[in-house]
Amino acid sequence: QVQLVESGGGLVQAGDSLRLSCAASGRTFSSYDMGWFRQAPGKEREFVAATRWIGRSTYYANSVKGRFTISRDNARDTVYLQMNSLEPEDTAVYYCAARNGALALAMTGPYNYWGQGTQVTVSS
Repeated sequence: QVQLVESGGGLVQAGDSLRLSCAASGRTFSSYDMGWFRQAPGKEREFVAATRWIGRSTYYANSVKGRFTISRDNARDTVYLQMNSLEPEDTAVYYCAARNGALALAMTGPYNYWGQGTQVTVSS
């Protein structure tokens, strides 16, 4: 079992930056693929970014490529999402997700474990 706790959300203005953190516990963090997803009001949850457990390859949705950066610190069992040049369209609840990296699945999903989410609101 893996427990995930997100933090770092908040209310910012367009053009600002935020860094989300996701602290993991319960299993060997370094062997897990980690991802970030978001869900805006009235919309389905969508993939944002992910990092593979081996080689630390990163993947991004087209809508955030060049603005967001996912990274992980295996010594701290934490994955980050640095979000720059935020836009009102980025407003959503952001969720951290994890899965066993040995499954070698597509980085957009599925994931087994989910955090409770952190709200990001970007005003224009």
